[in-house]
Amino acid sequence: MRDCFCTINLDQEEVYRTQVVEKSLSPFFSEEFYFEIPRTFQYLSFYVYDKNVLQRDLRIGKVAIKKEDLCNHSGKETWFLLQPVDSNSEVQGKVHLELKLNELITENGTVCQQLVVHIVSCHGLPLINGQSCDPYATVSLVGPSRNDQKKTKVKKKTSNPQFNEIFYFEVTRSSSYTRKSQFQVEEEDIEKLEIRIDLWNNGNLVQDIFLGEIKVPVNVLRNDSSHQAWYLLQPRDNGNKSSKTDDLGSLRLNICYTEDYVLPSEYYGPLKTLLLKSPDVQPISASAAYILGEICRDKNDAVLPLVRLLLHHDKLVPFATAVAELDLKDTQDANTIFRGNSLATRCLDEMMKIVGGHYLKVTLKPILDEICESSKSCEIDPIKLKEGDNVENNKENLRYYVDKLFSTIVKSSMSCPTVMCDTFYSLRQMATQRFPNDPHVQYSAVSSFVFLRFFAVAVVSPHTFHLRPHHPDAQTIRTLTLISKTIQTLGSWGSLSKSKSSFKETFMCEFFKMFQEERYIIAVKKFLDEISSTETKESSGTSEPVHLKEGEMYKRAQGRTRIGKKNFKKRWFCLTSRELTYHKQPGKDAIYTIPVKNILAVEKLEESSFNKKNMFQVIHMEKPLYVQANNCVEANEWIDVLCRVSRCNQNRLSFYHPSAYLNGNWLCCLETSENALGCKPCTAGVPADIQIDIDEDRETERIYSLFTLSLLKLQKMEEACGTIAVYQGPQKEPDDYSNFVIEDSVTTFKTIKQIKSIIEKLDEPHEKYRKKRSTSAKYGSKENPIVGKTS
Repeated sequence: MRDCFCTINLDQEEVYRTQVVEKSLSPFFSEEFYFEIPRTFQYLSFYVYDKNVLQRDLRIGKVAIKKEDLCNHSGKETWFLLQPVDSNSEVQGKVHLELKLNELITENGTVCQQLVVHIVSCHGLPLINGQSCDPYATVSLVGPSRNDQKKTKVKKKTSNPQFNEIFYFEVTRSSSYTRKSQFQVEEEDIEKLEIRIDLWNNGNLVQDIFLGEIKVPVNVLRNDSSHQAWYLLQPRDNGNKSSKTDDLGSLRLNICYTEDYVLPSEYYGPLKTLLLKSPDVQPISASAAYILGEICRDKNDAVLPLVRLLLHHDKLVPFATAVAELDLKDTQDANTIFRGNSLATRCLDEMMKIVGGHYLKVTLKPILDEICESSKSCEIDPIKLKEGDNVENNKENLRYYVDKLFSTIVKSSMSCPTVMCDTFYSLRQMATQRFPNDPHVQYSAVSSFVFLRFFAVAVVSPHTFHLRPHHPDAQTIRTLTLISKTIQTLGSWGSLSKSKSSFKETFMCEFFKMFQEERYIIAVKKFLDEISSTETKESSGTSEPVHLKEGEMYKRAQGRTRIGKKNFKKRWFCLTSRELTYHKQPGKDAIYTIPVKNILAVEKLEESSFNKKNMFQVIHMEKPLYVQANNCVEANEWIDVLCRVSRCNQNRLSFYHPSAYLNGNWLCCLETSENALGCKPCTAGVPADIQIDIDEDRETERIYSLFTLSLLKLQKMEEACGTIAVYQGPQKEPDDYSNFVIEDSVTTFKTIKQIKSIIEKLDEPHEKYRKKRSTSAKYGSKENPIVGKTS
């Protein structure tokens, strides 16, 4: 048996690590990681490790998917065979190379040819044990009967070394040539010679580590006297070759990869306007937002950008109310209200996830931490009890947790976000109108969302809502499942008022009898009344700072004393809407605090400053704070959220120094004054929206992409509108449109025409960009390096 964990890597850089699943050969991770990709990459890789306490963790195998192949796997759950991990095949980065042929005349008048190899630089070499490497290159001229090798100097602690070294090789011997007016290299010679560049990490006292190689045939100079290009580093010839590979097992992955080109804001005006008009369209099924949900193969694809865009413009509540009303028309039984998986319920689920994150954190996190860290047994199923377990003790443990959690939830109404309260108020009013003779429906309409789809889901999968860093272990999952079931039933107004629970299991029915008391009914009713009331209440965001991000990073010591060593220390960083703090450990008092209003700029820091990757600087009223994140994704996320939270600060800088101030001058511009004006313009800001982190252009671009992918269905819907209009009513025969909701064919037809017209206009700048992209990045440039020979 093995203690396994899995990592996600961009090339060789680890960006995420799962928890360890102990003593298993079939580990179940069930962890999700969503991230923006902040840089170019060749492979998205997944490594499976065997945890080793005393020695280095053992790499069992890997799955490496080329960037261009990601689209083929997107949205599918696939088993991938694990491939062996060989240090000779683990490469990333690129090399900038120049080759020239010189013609020399020797003393006796004969002609000799000389090959000049200029190794300029490398970019994006991997981290070695989490640190930048100490790279050097060997440059060899290889042929059938020769192997001349030369070596560059070692560059210390850098992933982007600037070598700038020139090497000379004799290509033809002077004796085999006579003086010629024009130089020609014999075909057979040039075909057999190649330049090989090998990159190594200098190991000092241990063995040097291979970082990759490139092979360039000398015949690239056949038609030109010089050649310069960027090349992608490749694995060694024998990198992955073995006569027989062992069966290392498989890894099941579900990858969703999207790539959008976001145009400047002015292009999105018409589409944005059309979408934001949706809540006012009568009927709602004829609106652009509703049509998007109808034609997308997976409604979830449409829901996320739609909800975020409507939220950003305060249009979500009227839209959600209108689509929920459509749902209610088809609901015949009050007991099944909002139990389906419709556009309305998905929109509200997504809205609660986005705006309710802070609410969940302040309400549930302390108790969930206690449950996950205490490991008390709560199993009450007689069949699943372990030897030595006492069912009465377990029942008491479970009751303690349920009571504590329930009590916290029903007292939390003041923290419930206003958007959620407004939505619940609308749902309550509509449910009462739809079922006027059912006194309980006004409560079940709200509880079906807040208990069933919000609290109960967050309790059973806290890692999905960022309440815990990882998926809990099996025993904790079982405890959370039992708590979630009880909370869900407690919150379900029908179960309490009818004094009859909905549990199928006898042991749960018995356990639930403990809660069938009037005080629970009163508490739930009071809570549902409070969160679905229109009375204005103080937003939790004004009295409590909004928690935005936290995590472990390294910061450079501020060095306030003359003898203080300015080294890097590991610290726990925490950002709220009011301040950025760092602590020795999570939960400890802050060592240092920067009020958000004092942040003047947040920018990347050049690697050359401290020979460290993934660094950024928080420029504030005092000295700049230099911070190193653990990987490029994390660095990008911190920069992004810090920029957003400080976007509207009055004294923000227009210029900054991209490098550090060291040894009496700025490394970037060599200015000696520490207060010298920055030498580079600050990067453009982003919308200042703290609680809802939304880039509306990005969301509108995603919606454009979805419309483009679904043009065929849009066309069918348009035809269906025409058919309905001609035949005075919906026809059942042609199945093309029987799946669409078309209440008003004329208005729907008009909206579809507008959508198609806007999409066509947006197609033009996208097509221009695609053409420009395909012609501008010349093969061999830094953006589009040459892929050399691979094994």
